[in-house]
Amino acid sequence: EYSCEYGSLQFYALCGVGGVLSCGLTHTGVVPLDLVKCRMQVDPQKYKSIFNGFSVTIKEDGVRGLAKGWAPTFIGYSMQGLCKFGFYEVFKILYGNMLGEENAFLWRTSLYLAASASAEFFADIALAPMEAAKVRIQTQPGYANTLRQALPKMFAEEGIWAFYKGVAPLWMR
Repeated sequence: EYSCEYGSLQFYALCGVGGVLSCGLTHTGVVPLDLVKCRMQVDPQKYKSIFNGFSVTIKEDGVRGLAKGWAPTFIGYSMQGLCKFGFYEVFKILYGNMLGEENAFLWRTSLYLAASASAEFFADIALAPMEAAKVRIQTQPGYANTLRQALPKMFAEEGIWAFYKGVAPLWMR
């Protein structure tokens, strides 16, 4: 039987690993669908429906084209999951200690909401650079085909702001 102490560094690390596995892997698994959805939003005349979007993408880029943006998706959502799951537990304990045991129990729903919102705030900051790169790779033909191509190009064109200008919309969803 394996166990660790609640609130220990190992506990937070395991929560973070759970976030990497549950967010990074699942989001990467649906990259083809996300790719088509993003392209439909950017160019609805060309990508008329989900099935049409898959067909057009395969005709133009081959089956491998459906994987465009997989690397920033995996890295970004792994970081988001790490922060979301790990920081949620950190903030839950922190806010619970601030309220005291009795009030933490009485106000547990609000406490969980506050811990979740606080964790999401930081998780989206971790996600934003990779999400920005992913969207450019997926929706701007000829811009970049890989994360390695996209990141330096984005930085050269717009500086650090290129990676964080989408953080506010992430906070709104």
